[in-house]
Amino acid sequence: MNSTTRLDDFNNAFIKNFISCFLGVLINTINGFFVYIFFRNATFQRDPRYILYVHLVLNDILMLTIAVFLQILSYLVPFINLSFCCFLVLLAVTTDRNSPFNLAGMAVERYIAVCRPLHHAQICTVRRTYVLIGLIWCVSLVPSLSDIVLLLVTQPLAIFSSRVRCHVAAVNYTPYHQGQSVAVQVINLSFVFLTLIVTYLKVMFAARRATTDQASAMKARNTILLHALQLLICMLAYFTPLTNMVLLYAFPQQRTTILFTNFLFTSILPRLLSPLIYGVRDQKMLNCIKVSLSCRQTTARSESVFNLFSFSLQRLLDHYINFEA
Repeated sequence: MNSTTRLDDFNNAFIKNFISCFLGVLINTINGFFVYIFFRNATFQRDPRYILYVHLVLNDILMLTIAVFLQILSYLVPFINLSFCCFLVLLAVTTDRNSPFNLAGMAVERYIAVCRPLHHAQICTVRRTYVLIGLIWCVSLVPSLSDIVLLLVTQPLAIFSSRVRCHVAAVNYTPYHQGQSVAVQVINLSFVFLTLIVTYLKVMFAARRATTDQASAMKARNTILLHALQLLICMLAYFTPLTNMVLLYAFPQQRTTILFTNFLFTSILPRLLSPLIYGVRDQKMLNCIKVSLSCRQTTARSESVFNLFSFSLQRLLDHYINFEA
């Protein structure tokens, strides 16, 4: 989450916060619609693939909400209590780390569906899927909690009553934090990349050997490729400090614009990709979306006809009453 000393005038600050807030509400509304579709259909709730998908969407909603809140907060209340900042950073970093692990879980589920179809129902159960989601949160949460523990160990307790500009660097600024952060990122991303590569190769070989269900295998292979694309987009945030340093060196007068643009393209817009890549591409989900939208349109037309009928009836009764009088 990018946050720096604010040098914008009122108009620039208003425009940037309006853009962030508008995109945040728009993307969360779209993501929320997919969550609504999931909970309306019992079939989705019994399918591990869609459970992992909706967890990814909910995680993106939470992450985007925190990111936009921190960005707006940095303008409205530049300095906040460090304890509250630790809580916000804890949620932001944890949800950011959840996404790659969730993508790896979705890739493994597709691998089992294609390469072990007879065992898919026994391995990929609803209960095990929720256990996996809990494990993802634990694996992502432990390094974030250890960052706060390191702060407790290395700094006096009085620091938690101080007021700081709330961003990751305000909490994880010691050499211990920096070393741990690099180690955790390298280990996590290496594990996820290895998982995606192995599952992709396995599914690709299965697609070549398949004689009856080759289309399904090829679709699963393409899905894993999309997981890899999504992972690369998630990794854009890791290159933000480097791009900031290069661009700020080249254009020092455009500091806030560069930081805001990077924030927009690494923290906000990628959250829109999950529903577009997976939700709209999935035929079952797409059919439910079409049915839901058609029902809404039908309901809106019915309400309009009913309102017109009620208005005409009321005018007729008023005319009759006036005539009798």
